[in-house]
Amino acid sequence: MFRLDLSYIKKNMYSIVIGIFLLWFVITFLIYPNLMVALSSFQTDEGFSFGIIQKLLDSPIAMAGLKNSFLLAIALSITTNIVGIFIVLVSEYFDIKGAKILKLGYMTTFIYGGIILVSGYQMIYGQNGIVTQLLINVIPDLNVQWFQGFWAVLFVMTVSTTTAHMMFLSNAVKSIDNYTIEAARNMGASTFYIIKRVVLPVVMPTIFAITILQFLGGLSAFAAPLVLGGKDFQTIAPLILQLNKIPGSQGLALILSLILGLTTILLLVFFTRLEKGGTYFSISKTKKTYVKQKINNKFANVIVHILAYALFIIYVFPVVIIVIFSFTNATAIYNVDFSLASFTLENYRSVFNDASQIAPFFNSAEFALKASIGVVIIVLLGVGLQRHHDNGFTKFIEYAFLIPWMLPSTLIAIGLLTTYDMPRWIIGNNVLIGTTGIIVIAYLIISIPMTSRMLRATYQSVDHDLEKAAKALGASSFYTFRRVVLPMIFPTVIALVVLSFNSLLSDYNIAAFLSHPLREPLGLMIQSVTSERADGDAQALIYVYSTVLMVIAASTLYVVYGILLKEKKN
Repeated sequence: MFRLDLSYIKKNMYSIVIGIFLLWFVITFLIYPNLMVALSSFQTDEGFSFGIIQKLLDSPIAMAGLKNSFLLAIALSITTNIVGIFIVLVSEYFDIKGAKILKLGYMTTFIYGGIILVSGYQMIYGQNGIVTQLLINVIPDLNVQWFQGFWAVLFVMTVSTTTAHMMFLSNAVKSIDNYTIEAARNMGASTFYIIKRVVLPVVMPTIFAITILQFLGGLSAFAAPLVLGGKDFQTIAPLILQLNKIPGSQGLALILSLILGLTTILLLVFFTRLEKGGTYFSISKTKKTYVKQKINNKFANVIVHILAYALFIIYVFPVVIIVIFSFTNATAIYNVDFSLASFTLENYRSVFNDASQIAPFFNSAEFALKASIGVVIIVLLGVGLQRHHDNGFTKFIEYAFLIPWMLPSTLIAIGLLTTYDMPRWIIGNNVLIGTTGIIVIAYLIISIPMTSRMLRATYQSVDHDLEKAAKALGASSFYTFRRVVLPMIFPTVIALVVLSFNSLLSDYNIAAFLSHPLREPLGLMIQSVTSERADGDAQALIYVYSTVLMVIAASTLYVVYGILLKEKKN
């Protein structure tokens, strides 16, 4: 006979309430909408049908898109780790001249991304780009569309997706026990050997997490293939968006998404098992200040410096070009004209003198900030619950948090759009369509997987003995979390809020489906101006928005790292 254990309920009241909330959230926003879309896509007038699979196999465009997506994902996982680890080593580990300036250059990807970043590289290397114009003077027969296809997409995505390395791998490198490095050096170990046997094992959990992000980023790449892929290299995400707009092709778009989802699940299970089965060295527990390592080999030192500054130019050049072109008219942009006569402040006057044009910035900032804070709170609840109750339920929550990785953001938006366009008892018989809350929920959903992976990796570095000691002294679970655990993971928590905020600020895919007609986000504004590119100076306005966006992102980063975290450290 079932007996209600009141003492157990009282003892675990917080955990039970958190568990009920997380279960409701997962079912309501991560499972139910996607299940509704999946079922309706296989539904025909005659009932359920799997004929859509044969349709997929018979489609050469879809099969080519699948092949290109996996090729890009694999290549990106390799190249991004090579570049990302290198820039972290030269900015944090090695004693490199001008390391602080290099670090600022590498961190430019923090302040712009998506379609804005791709456009920046297109302006430099594209058909009318500066580099292309210079190369034509040397090679008259050069194909002006040389920067197009797989290698162009891989190049841009490699450079633009090292944000996670600078954000998380830098912290991991700075946590390395300096005494261990000194001991290895005193025993005659070379620089390469120390990196291989001391540094990499310590940061390997972080590299695992970042590699998953890069692979999934390659699979779902949208802006870069759309702009730079050309007709010969298109990936799944743009194809899904196109198919979803064609009547009768939504099922094909869904099948493509499910294939990506199955691959993602297998990959996540593989990396999770690999990560848990590994043995890693502990981070530094000493108070000795971390000392950067010198490269004793002069030739290697010169080569590293050259590569470091070459990458610095590649990172910084698009930012400089975007800012300069924001002060010029469309004619100067087209002709790559930097003369003083072409400079003007009229672009900024037209934006800031019109409230209707600046309002989208504030709308996007509000939506992005709410979603960024909300996702960190929800994931912290899930990760914290699993740390104290590692059972089937918490594992279900852990894997449920990864569901958004399985689906393109556009289909997540469609799921919310088609499910909550009428009263549903699961949300109190409310309707979400037509409210600003639905776009915040969508932003929160697409931010969950990355936040979950990173917070989980950070949580693993927290010493269990500290929590046990606090509890042995009579501290409650909440007090232990607030005074012991949270201060240790606080830099990562703030970093995740900033990373999510910046990534959502110029979103277009979600906004196109779920934005409120009276609260237009920034992404829609940029897209609308882009569609008017042929009209006079409208193109220059894109760079005004991009510049203002970068200023907002840079200001946010300064407030967090230059003020908040600095005060916390002091």
